[in-house]
Amino acid sequence: MKLVTRTQLGWAASAAPTQTSTKGVKVHYEGTKVSTKLLADHAACIAEWQAIRKSHLANPKEHYADIAYNYGACPHGYLLEGRGIGKRTGANGNQPLNVAHYAIVGLVGSSGLTEPTDAMLGAIRDGIELLRQHGAGDEILGHRDGYATSCPGGPLYAWVKKGAPRPKGTEPANLPVKQYEPFPGAAWFSMGRKSPIVARMHDRLVAVGCNRYKSSANKDAIGSGDKASYEAFQRKLGFTGSAATWPPGPTSWAELKVPKA
Repeated sequence: MKLVTRTQLGWAASAAPTQTSTKGVKVHYEGTKVSTKLLADHAACIAEWQAIRKSHLANPKEHYADIAYNYGACPHGYLLEGRGIGKRTGANGNQPLNVAHYAIVGLVGSSGLTEPTDAMLGAIRDGIELLRQHGAGDEILGHRDGYATSCPGGPLYAWVKKGAPRPKGTEPANLPVKQYEPFPGAAWFSMGRKSPIVARMHDRLVAVGCNRYKSSANKDAIGSGDKASYEAFQRKLGFTGSAATWPPGPTSWAELKVPKA
């Protein structure tokens, strides 16, 4: 799973109402024109996700407490955190129907980018499985099931009607967990911290072309070179603004693949 968290997006914890269980998950689309630029630029996906939240928070009629959806899925296979786990969806505005299902939106629309990529469908499946681990029932429906709307559009709804099968090639990687260092938590990355992990992180950042180091001395201590190099790596992944700043987040850390000793 390639997860972009609220922390990486620069968002505080969601103020949406708590809801710990539902009948399942409903799949949505944007319902407007979506630029095909998203296909070639992951940074555009992040900007799109941030713009959706901004527009929802600016809508006083529906009383949005946050972006409407629990998660979004982009064409590059990233699962974008919205309200997240254990939060009632706002995908039906302020309708009571929201209590029945959590919501995942694919970043496709009614024109422009209308066809979900296999990577996007895989990310939606990632979100469904994640929500099932945290209170969602087995139902997978389209927004139009039980509500008068064209959402989630023809292509996505056809996939939902087939049972939302995971496309071949989007299965979660089965690499041994012990092969790479697990994310130690954002608080771990304080300047001056010493650890053999830091030296291996240094080497990986150099290997992926994000070397911003001025010296190789004290490789096992976190310094300004690590900060600059890691921020370059996060920008390389498509993160922008506060989402691309130090400290590392779990998504980029997983992508860096810092080896265990």
